[in-house]
Amino acid sequence: MTNLGSGYPSEPVITHIAARPGVQRLPSPKLALFMARGFLDADHCAALCSLIDRERRPSTIADPNGDNAFRTSETCDLDPAEPIVAQLEAAILAFCGLDPAHGEPIQGQRYAVGQEFKAHTDYFDPQGVDFSRFCSVAGNRTWTVMLYLNEPEAGGATRFKVVDKTIQPETGKLVAWNNLRLDGRPNPATLHHGMKVRAGTKYVITKWFRERPWGW
Repeated sequence: MTNLGSGYPSEPVITHIAARPGVQRLPSPKLALFMARGFLDADHCAALCSLIDRERRPSTIADPNGDNAFRTSETCDLDPAEPIVAQLEAAILAFCGLDPAHGEPIQGQRYAVGQEFKAHTDYFDPQGVDFSRFCSVAGNRTWTVMLYLNEPEAGGATRFKVVDKTIQPETGKLVAWNNLRLDGRPNPATLHHGMKVRAGTKYVITKWFRERPWGW
């Protein structure tokens, strides 16, 4: 496994991901965003959905903004000792080449009809009231790796408004992006919206990486 550290300087990570078979890069100078269809097979995705159903709880946000409907999905922390989780972890690390010590534990999210995560960024705002609480140990989030585990009957796309890109859920599709600019500052062009599910249920996996080793 190639170990490229935390992702900064990020050019080696971008080069590593871009060289992976079947990877597509969004043609935008505003952010580094990659997609890979069929990253995970349907059986593996279905097994992960079952784990999420078993462990899910209401999702929360950092720096509450007074909007109780801002994030209405459910979340779970996946047990790294589970063989299918360990297999997923290894696949993600090989894909992005980042140091596993910088990775947060893998999470799963479930969106029922009407649920969404309104436009947000994955990095923590340096001006936010909880920035020190969430970033004092491992620093800010560098990369996000997200996987769609299924295709809801309607809705559930991920919209990157600043770059006018809407990504539709497809079973096993991976999406990865750099949350920070090349100089390490937070990149507001990563603003994205987990849009409402209109019919069915949406399941996703998310793994975030940090500037320093994860020490919680």
